[in-house]
Amino acid sequence: MFIDTAHVDPPTSATPSAEPPSRAFLSDHRALRRDEFWRGVPAYAKVSAEEFRTHTFQNKHTVTNPRQLQETLGALAPEGFYADLEAALAHAPMALRISPYLLGLIDWSDPLRDPIRTQFLPLRSQQEPDHPMLQFDSLHEQEDSPVPGLTHRYRDKALFLPQLSCPVYCRFCTRSYAVGSDAPGVAKLALKTSLARWEQAFTYIANQPDLEDIVISGGDSYNLKADHLQLIGERLLKMPNIRRIRYATKGLCVLPQKILSDHAWTDALTRVVELGRSLHKDVVVHTHFNHPAEITGITQDAMDVLVERGIHVRCQTVLQRTVNDDPATMTLLARRLSYVNIHPYYVYMHDMVPGVEDLRTPLSAAQSLEKHVRGATAGFNTPSFVLDAPGGGGKRDVHSPERYDSATGVSVFASPSVKPGKKFLYFDPLHALDEDHRQRWAIPAERRAMIDAALAD
Repeated sequence: MFIDTAHVDPPTSATPSAEPPSRAFLSDHRALRRDEFWRGVPAYAKVSAEEFRTHTFQNKHTVTNPRQLQETLGALAPEGFYADLEAALAHAPMALRISPYLLGLIDWSDPLRDPIRTQFLPLRSQQEPDHPMLQFDSLHEQEDSPVPGLTHRYRDKALFLPQLSCPVYCRFCTRSYAVGSDAPGVAKLALKTSLARWEQAFTYIANQPDLEDIVISGGDSYNLKADHLQLIGERLLKMPNIRRIRYATKGLCVLPQKILSDHAWTDALTRVVELGRSLHKDVVVHTHFNHPAEITGITQDAMDVLVERGIHVRCQTVLQRTVNDDPATMTLLARRLSYVNIHPYYVYMHDMVPGVEDLRTPLSAAQSLEKHVRGATAGFNTPSFVLDAPGGGGKRDVHSPERYDSATGVSVFASPSVKPGKKFLYFDPLHALDEDHRQRWAIPAERRAMIDAALAD
């Protein structure tokens, strides 16, 4: 006999009012928040739904420093929270930038465990030392950059970075070597928004007949001006070799109001999609949600606009410890994304990024989660669990290492279609290892021995 122990009934009128709203809406994939959740934040207590649903309000009131955060939250955060945050920012590669929308979605009755706070507001009390094998640009994007702001690693695909700002700053950003303002002790790669620099990229792309697929990222394509968004899309689509373009943005997760109120931007995106359709070419949006609580009724309203305009959206999730590393949360995320017409595409192993070791999971966690998620919904709405191999090996299925030693935390991957003959190493976080192996990683000679043993096999 099969008993469904994972199902939880959707919230009803009998739901206790004392239950934090962010928890009440996490019992069913169709239960999207449509309450005025932001009114719990003192600074937004009198903000109307009409005003809150505009991108202008969100941009104007985006929080960019601890002082501003304290003015916004007041006594809502627990004692010591702001000092803990300031201490963490001094050891983080990313500056602070968070929208009112996200601040309103955080469960301030339990912020230390809240999955949204965890991603955007670091706390020194939770940070852990970086892995000794970490590199600032762990994916070696700059090594595969033939012209500034363009990474060409795969034969038929390239990554174009027209600008390096975002509507919010995720503290776990894999491109923290360049995105955002300089952090304490961190001088970042400078890539100014420049039409001249873009022309270099266009010229290179046009002269690579094997290139068919361009990802327009950053930064975040949300922060492109409407005319620039359209210019880039049209230039690429009119190249005979280009068959597909993807606009990459975190925006649908952190500021869905832009789709609803920035009509010039949404119309520009629509025109590029329609041009692609007329040329029989593919134009899609790639976005990024990590937790079911990030998907609200406002998300659904924004997606309804895109669906009506024939714009397809896929999601690339990052696997994060305490955020989505359990089967129930990851399954709910996949189903809720599907419900609002966002196709779950990838779940990435967390990149080895400075300052966020507390968020990384071992490879074994991804392997286990994939088994639980597969079969929970339709195959085309089931994400692939992948690892972007450090050193430029590209995306590898988490079940495909040449060797994986969960005791030392070393996994070895090959990438014959990207860089044949090379081996790529990923390292589990030290907190996932036993004490003896954590001590071995502190000793350079032992470190080398563990790596050599992995490569020898």
